[in-house]
Amino acid sequence: MDGKSLNILSDKLNKLKEIVPEAFTEDKIDWEKLKVTLGEDINLSEERYHLNWAGKSEVFRVLQQRTPATLIPVKEESVNFDETENVFIEGENLEVLKVLQKSYFGKIKMIYIDPPYNTGNDSFIYPDRFSETKNEYLKRIGDKDEEGYLLKEGMFRKNSKDAGHYHSNWLTMMYPRLYLARNLLRDDGVIFISIDDNEVHNLRMIMNEIFGEENFISQFIWKSRMNKDNRNVTGASIDHEYVLCYGRRLRGSERKLEQYQNPDNDPRGVWTSGNMVGLLPADQRPNCHYNLTNPKTKINYGKPKMGWRYDKNTMKKLIEEDKIIWPAKPTGRPRRKLFLSELKEEYTGYSSIIGFDYYTKDGTAEIEELFGFRAMEFPKFSELLKELIVQGLGEEDLILDFFAGSGTTAQAVMELNKEDGGNRKFILVQLPEKTDEKSEAYKAGYKTIADICKERIRRVIKKLKTENEQTKDKNQTELALEKTSPSVPLLTKEREEGRGLGFKVFKLAHSNFKIWRSDIVNTEEDLEKMVDIFDTQVKDGSKEENMLYELMLKSGYTLTDKVEKNNGYYSIAKDELVIVLKKVKQKQIDRILKLKPKNCIMLDDLFAGNDQLKTNTALQFKDEEIEFTTI
Repeated sequence: MDGKSLNILSDKLNKLKEIVPEAFTEDKIDWEKLKVTLGEDINLSEERYHLNWAGKSEVFRVLQQRTPATLIPVKEESVNFDETENVFIEGENLEVLKVLQKSYFGKIKMIYIDPPYNTGNDSFIYPDRFSETKNEYLKRIGDKDEEGYLLKEGMFRKNSKDAGHYHSNWLTMMYPRLYLARNLLRDDGVIFISIDDNEVHNLRMIMNEIFGEENFISQFIWKSRMNKDNRNVTGASIDHEYVLCYGRRLRGSERKLEQYQNPDNDPRGVWTSGNMVGLLPADQRPNCHYNLTNPKTKINYGKPKMGWRYDKNTMKKLIEEDKIIWPAKPTGRPRRKLFLSELKEEYTGYSSIIGFDYYTKDGTAEIEELFGFRAMEFPKFSELLKELIVQGLGEEDLILDFFAGSGTTAQAVMELNKEDGGNRKFILVQLPEKTDEKSEAYKAGYKTIADICKERIRRVIKKLKTENEQTKDKNQTELALEKTSPSVPLLTKEREEGRGLGFKVFKLAHSNFKIWRSDIVNTEEDLEKMVDIFDTQVKDGSKEENMLYELMLKSGYTLTDKVEKNNGYYSIAKDELVIVLKKVKQKQIDRILKLKPKNCIMLDDLFAGNDQLKTNTALQFKDEEIEFTTI
């Protein structure tokens, strides 16, 4: 409190900064970038401190383009589809992130991605050709070869260091995906991004723009290589990678409670000793530089070079409360008793050096153990992901990984749930990128990286179920022999076969509904053709279930909201939304009215030849304050 009224300007700026942090540079509004964000001006010309590159202006045009794409369920590739809250999406991640915007806006607690590092040798995903029209782009992302796999030349390009736009290409690929990902993150959410030296500097810059520099938590260092690399021409062995983290805060590390003991039977409980030596010289903190004397023994311990951590008044209080450990000799250093009961924080700081004893080779060994061969090169180790998940994700929260690769994130989530009884959920997104025809994975029948990822999740589920059975057998044996409670808790059926062990598979697809194309209507004849096409809104061959999930997504419901199929209609999220996709009669309408949903969606075709029923239905829903929409 400073006695002044609210600083309205400062308040508005803070609110604006929360909404569009990318429009601020060094805590001031960057007007040019604000215009770009709002789509009013796409010209980044003024000289100032910011990151710019060839193609950045076009990125914002792409971001402002809406997608008509949808996600269709693939139950035959899923495990426990109807019950699980885990999701795997096969498709190009920029389009998928756009599709998820409405349903998952502000719902993701943690994001982890391991994107292409732009080493100069990798062919990373780069489908965003901004010179083409949106329809050309959508058509191209659906390009497939004769076997149904995405064409290499359509989706992937080797980004050689010799290319003129080497860094620009990578930035153009990353920026829109991170921008859209930020929308999905909760206010208290965190994002972790694995990266190496090739682009870490640029990644920090675009993360500062998108997530806000004030939300930078740490640039964690992971010693990824166990042995030295003597192949580097510079003579330096690069043995580490980074994990950038942005958000509000992390959980922190668990305290080492074993260090708290009570050798003197202090009635205040267990304690540990703490250093009392100061941190600043006398010219900076003179009140902490004094001689410290034990009032009982009169031993003078002098003053350390940096003084004491507490001033005289605080030290006097600690002495009176008998919280000082006095050495027997004047050459010793007095220390403070720190009682476990007095701790204000349950956790200590999480070290910026992470993943001790977890190396790249461990990730490779892990996937080899699951598949029996090296299904993918250099995947992340699940133990490293578990360490990050514990820091950023609560036991009931949702994590997103839109560069899923081999699916390490899914394995980490499911194994961690088994270890601590949590119910964390995941959404993984992976492009069906073709595997190398010479690779062991391709020869084993896994034609795409998405195939590898799905199979890994299935194998982890099978492995965990086997372990669950072994645990139950062990518990039952112990109970029979010892007649005591089991040493390992019995797993309930829900924990074994329920939401934690399964995943729904969805694939990116074109909309099930026709899109009105006013841009190709130039003559009366064109208009007549368009009207003829729209004699029905539904595309030929559209499946009922596919339409159901598309309407759910575009109404703001998630892929895991409970769906109940009733006589002639679907009820979503405990009757919040009702969708009718088959012939409708007054009896069905009456049943729906009794449910009192918030919204009801029906196909317009259901009322063909019965305008009176449509009018009456609209009036009935209006009277009950139910939002009624026809498609």
